[in-house]
Order: sequence, then structure tokens, then C-alpha cells
Amino acid sequence: MSSRIKEIFSRVKTENRKALINYIVSGDPNIETTLDIMNAMVEEGVDIIELGVPFSDPMAEGVSIQKGHERALENGTSLRDTFKLVEKFRETNIETAIVFMGYMNTFESLGAQEFMIEADKVGLDGILIVDMPPEESSDFTKYAEERSIDIIRLIAPTTSSARSKIICSQASGYIYYISVKGITGAGNLDAEDVKINVKELKQHTNLPIAIGFGIKDSASASSVKEVADGIVVGSVFVDLIGEGGDILKKVKDKTKELSEALS
Repeated sequence: MSSRIKEIFSRVKTENRKALINYIVSGDPNIETTLDIMNAMVEEGVDIIELGVPFSDPMAEGVSIQKGHERALENGTSLRDTFKLVEKFRETNIETAIVFMGYMNTFESLGAQEFMIEADKVGLDGILIVDMPPEESSDFTKYAEERSIDIIRLIAPTTSSARSKIICSQASGYIYYISVKGITGAGNLDAEDVKINVKELKQHTNLPIAIGFGIKDSASASSVKEVADGIVVGSVFVDLIGEGGDILKKVKDKTKELSEALS
């Protein structure tokens, strides 16, 4: 069975554009608004939504996304709530792919098999567990494969070529290439550096490569899109949500800006 993620990357390729992947935290500022934000993003051209599963110690995240996790946890948003959110989203949308992004503790709380049964039931497409190396993911990989749920892997600029090869061999859906060293939202990306590293990475995998971290607007997205199959944007959306006001308009405007830059 072909995954929704695979179909999306095939489609954007034929449309001669790059996939837009937006990240937000489930339950930030609340579950109802998260659903509205997801639908608003779809209206303006998002292809894949990465939903951050709230966690008390999101160590790879910068201040922006940490605050998003804090806001979601203050509302008591749980993994179960996030599954229900996807189920609700699927009532009106079966085209957009949804990926859960988070940390091992949260995902393991259900157990790998139970997690994948629930994920399959609600129409989840992939998982990206930040602190789960390939060596510790055999259960999740096994049960994910059984249900055609993709396991997306992260590769950093500091990852060795040998290590990249191992990670790529145990990934599906797409490879998430971290364009800057450090936490999410950190620093300015060096587009030339990214292009060199991604070209090398493509020697290890036929999977699409999505570039994230440090991409905030049309200029930063455009600077690396020629070597990317998709672009991941997160901190800027979490910041807009944190500002309050007319969140949906802000999210729509930013999604539209990015979508047009990738066309």
C-alpha cells in the first residue's frame, strides 16, 4: 500500500514545485484552535502538517517551540487528545498528510503496537521521534511497517557519512535534514553549505529530503529549495500563535507566502 506521504511527494514533483511542511504544537493555544489552524494552512497550500506532541522537556527545541509546548501542556493536551484531533481533521480532509513529531517518552507511554493501532485508526501518516536512534526503534519500525506508517528520520550537518547511510536505510516517507547546527529556530542557515550537504546525502537515499530549522520566510525557503524536495517551517508559526490576535489570518498569510515561494 502506497503511503499518503509518498503520493504527496510524487504529486508535487509532477507539479514542478516543492512540498510545504508546516509544524505546529498540538493544543497550542488549544485543541479547537489547532484544528482551525490546520484547516487554514490547507486552504493556503500546505502539503504535510507536523504536529508536535506536547512534552515537558522538548530538548531539541528553541525558546519559541518550548513555549508552544508549555502552552499546550497548560491546557492538559495529551497524546490521546492529539489522536482525536487527527480523527476530527480526517472527517473533512483525506489528502493532507499528518506526522507526529515528538519525544520517546510520550510515544512509548502507549507501547509501540498500541500506538500504531491508534495511529492507523485515526489516519496518521508518519512519526518523527527526535530522540529515537535507529538502534532503539525496532518495535516502532516493525509495527509502523505493518500499517504503512512512515518513520521519518532526522539527519544533522554534523552527522557522518557512514551514520547517514545507516539512518537513511531505516527511514521511510522523507528524510528531515536539519539545515543549521543547534536547536530549532537557531541561527541563520548557510544556503551554500546546505546545498553541498544535501547533494551528498542524496547519494545515500532515494527518499525525498525535506530541509528544516532556520527557515522562516520566502527568502530563506527560496535559498535552499533547488536541492530540497520539501521545506519544513516551524518556529515562525509557533511564534505567530504565541502572539495571539488574529492567529488564523497570520497563519494563512505566512503559509501563502511560503507556498508561493515553493511553486
